[in-house]
Amino acid sequence: ALAKSAAETAVTMLHAPFAPAGTMPVVVGNGFGGVIFHEACGHSLESIRTGKNQSEFSGKMGQKVANSKVTAIDDGSLMGYWGSCGYDDEGTPTQRNILIDKGILTGNLVDTLGSRRMGLAKTGSGRRQSYRFAPVSRMNNTFIAPGNDTGLIETIGYGLYAKQMGGGSVDTLTGEFNFAVLEGYLIKNGKIDSPVRGATLIGKGSEIIQRIDMVSGDLAHSEGMCGAESGSIPTCVGQPMIRVSSILVGGREA
Repeated sequence: ALAKSAAETAVTMLHAPFAPAGTMPVVVGNGFGGVIFHEACGHSLESIRTGKNQSEFSGKMGQKVANSKVTAIDDGSLMGYWGSCGYDDEGTPTQRNILIDKGILTGNLVDTLGSRRMGLAKTGSGRRQSYRFAPVSRMNNTFIAPGNDTGLIETIGYGLYAKQMGGGSVDTLTGEFNFAVLEGYLIKNGKIDSPVRGATLIGKGSEIIQRIDMVSGDLAHSEGMCGAESGSIPTCVGQPMIRVSSILVGGREA
């Protein structure tokens, strides 16, 4: 099934024209679409960065940092999930951590050192690949909570549907990112029009989460490996389908 899906995506994109460039509304598919929040915002909420004032979210606890549609959660206690564990690598029980609650920044991911530095309670987020690494604050299963919006594509006159996201890069200090769209389609007059290839989404995490103005209810999770200071660890990313009212799409000028 995975091979068939990958082959269908590859063939669809092979014959598709290049994506147009410009700023436009974008609908991002559920599941692995959550990699954008993971990379562009999640890492910036780890105490290894917020505690050193090396994050765009440093000093913003209790402030409105996202659209009120956005609630973001990291939960290492979910039964059977790829990024779950009973205890982190410092012996602290994992738990459900609400990072952003209806747009308000309410939490960081805090390990022992971060707890001492910031005066915050540990959140069960001290993780490492193996004994060769010192544990640091890391994500487990990080996702945007489901909403109740419908008709996300139907509300767009002209834009992009990023059905599947690919890889990308992010500056955790500024939150600036660019991510490839693995499978994308133009939206015209509220309908999916045609496939396009070569699209990238470019922006800044703290700005994009303020532009998420519609969140559907079809939450899904996707597994992966996250590499950072304490090595490579299993994590989940996730989200429902979301609409970003305005984002820069990299492609080819007409």
